[in-house]
Amino acid sequence: MAKKRQKSSSATALSPKEQALLKRQAKEAQKKRLNVASVCIALGLVLGLPLVAVDPKLGLAIGAGLPVMYWSFQYPRTALWMFLAYMPFSGTVLYQIVGGNAIFNLAKDGFFIPAFIALFLECRRRKQKQPVWVSDKLVVTLGLLAVSAGLTLLVVNGAMQFVLPLCQNLPNGGQGMMCKDGIPLAQGVLGLKVLLGYVPLIFCGYHFIRNQRQLLWLGRFHLLLAIACCGLGILQYLMLERGSCIGTQNEVGDALFKASIEAKCLVGGALGYSPSQNFIRLPGTFASPWHWSWFLISNSAITFTTAFCDTALWWRLGGLMGMAMVFVNAVISGQRIALALVPVVTVILLVLTGQLGNLKRFIPIGLGLLVLLGGVMATNPELVQERIDSFTSRVEASPPQEFIVTQFKWAMNEQRGFLGRGLGKATNSTRIFGQTALVETFHPKLLYEMGYPGMIAFVAFTTHITWVTFWTTRSLKTVSIRNIGGSLWVFILIISFFPYWYPLDTDPVAVYYWLFVGVILKMPVLDRNEQAKRQELLAQQESELLDSGGKKRRGKKRVRLRGKLA
Repeated sequence: MAKKRQKSSSATALSPKEQALLKRQAKEAQKKRLNVASVCIALGLVLGLPLVAVDPKLGLAIGAGLPVMYWSFQYPRTALWMFLAYMPFSGTVLYQIVGGNAIFNLAKDGFFIPAFIALFLECRRRKQKQPVWVSDKLVVTLGLLAVSAGLTLLVVNGAMQFVLPLCQNLPNGGQGMMCKDGIPLAQGVLGLKVLLGYVPLIFCGYHFIRNQRQLLWLGRFHLLLAIACCGLGILQYLMLERGSCIGTQNEVGDALFKASIEAKCLVGGALGYSPSQNFIRLPGTFASPWHWSWFLISNSAITFTTAFCDTALWWRLGGLMGMAMVFVNAVISGQRIALALVPVVTVILLVLTGQLGNLKRFIPIGLGLLVLLGGVMATNPELVQERIDSFTSRVEASPPQEFIVTQFKWAMNEQRGFLGRGLGKATNSTRIFGQTALVETFHPKLLYEMGYPGMIAFVAFTTHITWVTFWTTRSLKTVSIRNIGGSLWVFILIISFFPYWYPLDTDPVAVYYWLFVGVILKMPVLDRNEQAKRQELLAQQESELLDSGGKKRRGKKRVRLRGKLA
């Protein structure tokens, strides 16, 4: 009732001119929607239909891709929501719907790139220009990284492209000689895109979230995505266990221990399931088990944020359910890194965000999570024990710290110059343009590709990001915003220095990391707005109390009101 009265009072407070202006704006928005929809339909029909007759997949890509890009340019913030929604299901679309056409790997960028361009132009057009460099503090380290990467691309990849002879034209295929294979410059450009292609999401994240309500919905939206994807992941496992999908159990030899696209089941792409060999690698809704494991690790932080930091009880309960589903999928996915990091990330979050001391919230959520996980473990003790045994045997066979040191020594020995071996030369997705080395840890991979200057520049940039975002969250006064910022900062801290494999080259971590940096940098603005609203409301309430009279009564109400607004 109070909200209805507030809305009606605000409506009656508008002057006739203001009401007419609102109606005119609504008509213009409706007209724009119709125009954009018409252009999108026309593009799809004119460009898509003729190509469908020649190549159905190409026709679908062009006929749907160009309208999506045009629509994303016109509605950039909505496009970013769609970008975040599409990304977890991109592997399912790629392999279950369009049959693995490589062009659909770039489909998510059809939302992101036009939205970024539109937001950039919007900032430049406004009379009071919005910041393009959302944090001047990060410009220096980002510039050093860009210069280092650019030098490697031009000097190393460029020299390989235009100076070195082709390996196939040399005796014995050029073994032991300096030569080029494939297209080194194209390989470098794609490697640069993988390394820094999502850094503009810092800018997008800053301008994407405009108030506290949208900040809360960012966490809630990701929680819904996590619950949906984890539900499909559990269903995928049940279908394999009950024989609805065969997986790789009929393969022979080494194929029993490799994830395969041909073994896909329900959702996602490459899958491995050989129960006779105690081998399981589920992709969930993603293209591969590796991407799925990092989705689970990322969402151990995102669901935690909603469970402990949301202002609404029902969403906190939803966050609890999301955490439980992430834990269950970490066990059944067969990915050792997910099984190890999901509980570790949760414990780090509990300690560094101070939620262990917040007994009022920690005890109910902690007990609820223990009950849910205890029930799952009690009903599947053999499965849990198998996963634990697999993890411990792997750690004993190849201790992570020794493996990382070995990779560093190998990368040092492989150096041919000051600027590394070339961008993309150790990035798996660039192998279409030339041979790539298998480097299984992130910082040795940077050293191999860009040499010492590039590796140091990248570490300096991520360290600077961690430092700036930490002090940004420490300056916040609004409790809910500060709690959310603290949880997201812990995620940034972990990913910034995580040495094993390459999370910042992998979807969805490469998206979440840069996006959350921009969101945290925007939080001081959101905090100031919330503090101003609360001060205004406090002043309004106090003036009403003064009008009503009664000094003693007024003092009690003021104290109570200040407590609510704190």
